[in-house]
Amino acid sequence: MVGFDLLTAKEQLQQGVNEFLDAAKFAPDALIVLGSSTSEVQGKVIGEHSSIEIGRMVIGVVLQAIKDRQLHLAVQGCEHLNRALLMERAEADKRGFEQVSVVPALHAGGATQVAAYDQFKDPVEVEHIVAAGGIDLGDTSIGMHVKFVQIPVRTSVKEVGDAHITYLKSRPKLIGGPRALYEWHPIES
Repeated sequence: MVGFDLLTAKEQLQQGVNEFLDAAKFAPDALIVLGSSTSEVQGKVIGEHSSIEIGRMVIGVVLQAIKDRQLHLAVQGCEHLNRALLMERAEADKRGFEQVSVVPALHAGGATQVAAYDQFKDPVEVEHIVAAGGIDLGDTSIGMHVKFVQIPVRTSVKEVGDAHITYLKSRPKLIGGPRALYEWHPIES
């Protein structure tokens, strides 16, 4: 990791994640998905230079921010696990998510999932979730796990290390036509 500064990346991630969570205003108990490429953070090709040290840093920062706000985390695995998600068993059971049989590895799941597996109390992998929002560190394509309609949230942090970072929240669909209202307007008698 010549030229890469882990402390600077940690500070960038802390600032960006806190700005995102403050702006998004998720309800307590909301589920947030994290996708992370430790290779991209180092300026390398996604999936080719996994770093457990960076994975541990990412999980440490994100998990603390999530817990501070009474939210829950699901960590997306890489394409070799078909983007399965690691989360706490109690949360997966509560939400009715179907579990799959796999344990993450450095090159099948990724360093961030491996770090999460070490940090979670009772981790399980699930195949599909519907999250209220998410953090995509390194263009890992988390959109499939965030409920429709997704809205990007802008922060002052656009990159962590050399990885592009994107934040998403969601909102209910606005349905109807030209007569539809999206705020309550009582009818006067």
